[in-house]
Amino acid sequence: MAGRSAREPRNLMQLLTRAERLAARHLQTVLDEDGCSLDAWRVLALLSDGEGHHMTAVAEAAFLPPATLTKLVDQLVDQNLVHRRVDPLDRRRILAHLTPRGQTYWRRLDGEVRERWPVLSDGEDELLRGLLERLADTLHGSPAEPAL
Repeated sequence: MAGRSAREPRNLMQLLTRAERLAARHLQTVLDEDGCSLDAWRVLALLSDGEGHHMTAVAEAAFLPPATLTKLVDQLVDQNLVHRRVDPLDRRRILAHLTPRGQTYWRRLDGEVRERWPVLSDGEDELLRGLLERLADTLHGSPAEPAL
């Protein structure tokens, strides 16, 4: 029998996990210099679009449970990087935004990360991004099939 197929989920999961952990470790090395956690970076990245986001959307984007996100956002508010406002369209909901200080911090942090992020050869970054987006969309749309 030939070697394991690359289509076996366990092989793909191993590669994805290894790449994610190595990327997170690399990113955290850069973030540590600015006292920023990976979770905070994810929150700041989302809020950097300037549109304001509901806490539910922020939790999903940061891959955090709501209680953990609340504590993190409280810390970012204490650091004057984020502020909360009542949603003018739904007064029961809160929108999170970057403060002017948060915008400045994000631009500097993003520049440092981009400068030190390893780049694949021409076109491979976009190819990888496209394939990962396609995989995520496929997995999101298809429920796991029960084992026979």
